[in-house]
Amino acid sequence: MLQHRPADARGHVKFGWLDTWHTFSFGSYHDPRYMGHSVLRVINDDFIRAHSGFDTHGHRNMEILTCMLQGTLSHRDSMGHHRTLQSGEWQMLSAGQGITHSEMNHGDIDVHLLQIWLHPQQDETEPCYQQKTFDPKPGMTLIASPDAHDDSFKIGQDVYVWQGRIAAGTVELPSSAKRLGWLHVIQGELGTHGLVLNPGDGLAITHEQALTLQVTQAAEFIFFDLP
Repeated sequence: MLQHRPADARGHVKFGWLDTWHTFSFGSYHDPRYMGHSVLRVINDDFIRAHSGFDTHGHRNMEILTCMLQGTLSHRDSMGHHRTLQSGEWQMLSAGQGITHSEMNHGDIDVHLLQIWLHPQQDETEPCYQQKTFDPKPGMTLIASPDAHDDSFKIGQDVYVWQGRIAAGTVELPSSAKRLGWLHVIQGELGTHGLVLNPGDGLAITHEQALTLQVTQAAEFIFFDLP
């Protein structure tokens, strides 16, 4: 079963320094139909204005991925990390027993990022920080997996996160009839089963044996293979 989540149907909050779109219920946006999908809890599509950002705040018992799409972000956390995230990089925080951090845009252009939260298999683990630049090659790149294979992030959940970059043609997602999936389109245009997917769109995938995407405009997307 497939369920299309159009970009303009997402929750939208805009105030001062932040313009954000919520795929699932988050903060002041609540829709009981969209509380997550399997262990995937949050996809926030954030635009952070220059010289602003998220002051120090806390997280606990959540696997948090950040995908940098534009700009530069300064990260500082309670584990002692002070890092800079550039466009094209990924960050992963395993919050576990609890961390605090800040995310500030000290640059002169807006930051555009995706922040993704997934429930872990086990709570109260030791917090962990990871940051990587993955090869922006065409095709499917594994970003996170339970065993960190193919140089992916190690994530504390039975989840595989893929980033796809397809210029044209078709691509088959690594889906299974025994598992769930979620597709988030970053840019371009994709089609499947009569649906047309545009930037910001989501697609819930429930127990599909195989799913083939037709790329009608050079596309970039994230695919979550979920338990």
